[in-house]
Amino acid sequence: MTGTTRSHDQVGVHFRTTVRPEDGPAVRRLVESTGFFRPDEVAVAEELIAERLAKGAASGYEFLFAEHDGQLQGYVCFGPIPCTLSSWDLYWIVVNPAYQRQGLGRRLLQEAEKAIRAAGGTRVYVDTSGREQYRPTRLFYEKNGYQVAAVLEDFYAPADPKVIYVKVLKEPDGRRDL
Repeated sequence: MTGTTRSHDQVGVHFRTTVRPEDGPAVRRLVESTGFFRPDEVAVAEELIAERLAKGAASGYEFLFAEHDGQLQGYVCFGPIPCTLSSWDLYWIVVNPAYQRQGLGRRLLQEAEKAIRAAGGTRVYVDTSGREQYRPTRLFYEKNGYQVAAVLEDFYAPADPKVIYVKVLKEPDGRRDL
């Protein structure tokens, strides 16, 4: 993806794909603000920014940032799955709690899917926790066309399964792009 900036339907929200050094601390603050992630998970979110800055596209991580008045309000991180021909992972999608339930997460997801499709991707996989706290997250994916592909019991911790979702991307005319 090339560095772009575009307006969002919401007044004053802009998207960009260029990763900047200041994004690491901004992503850390955003991820922490949700209250969903452990400190080690927050550190990984920030590390992926550093990886992209150090290696560029070769890192395998693509980003889309949503900003309002120069402040990060949401982002998505995704990339091709190594050793596959057209499968992609959605690694992170995080929206500022003050911006949740306003369509920003859906828009970030749609833009990521559009970029994946443009790069030849045909399937998107996303993992999330099966804990009750993540029920809204799972419903978000399901409302956006993702289906449960697998559940790995006790994956993250005892009584914390990993739920793996998949979405087969379709062409704009509705045909499956297989």
